[in-house]
Amino acid sequence: MTTVKKKPLDTGLCFVDTNVLLYAVDDSAPTKRDAAEQLLAQLHREQRGVVSTQVMLELAHNLTRKLKVSKTTAALMTAAYAQWRVVPADAHLVLKALARAAESQLSVWDAMVVEAAIAAGTHTLFTEDLTHNQRFGALTVVNPFLSPDLSTAPPKQVA
Repeated sequence: MTTVKKKPLDTGLCFVDTNVLLYAVDDSAPTKRDAAEQLLAQLHREQRGVVSTQVMLELAHNLTRKLKVSKTTAALMTAAYAQWRVVPADAHLVLKALARAAESQLSVWDAMVVEAAIAAGTHTLFTEDLTHNQRFGALTVVNPFLSPDLSTAPPKQVA
């Protein structure tokens, strides 16, 4: 008897990393802010956005540290993403991220984002922290801040 490994369903969901969420409110980078605002509005409208508990915590932390937002305001801004699909961090996800970090030469934080995106069944990870078009199985990294002519580079496959 042969066991067939099921492929994850293409849910149309898209995972969004912290940097994209931050740029949506960063007035010091208006081009990136506009691109992030447009992307997040579309994902919200279509109910296709996914974040993780890690991303939510990083967002709150960086809103207060980098953008000097009050903790109360940061909590309210972060709470908006609690309405999206949220991938919780658990021991299983942490162990998968540690393995991914070792095998793919990623920081443990980036590996955690990749594993959360995979766990959610997404095929797109919006971030500028990884290589545009980099692949992790069925997951493709997309840098939403690249100009369209740069986004046609061939995918880089990573185990």
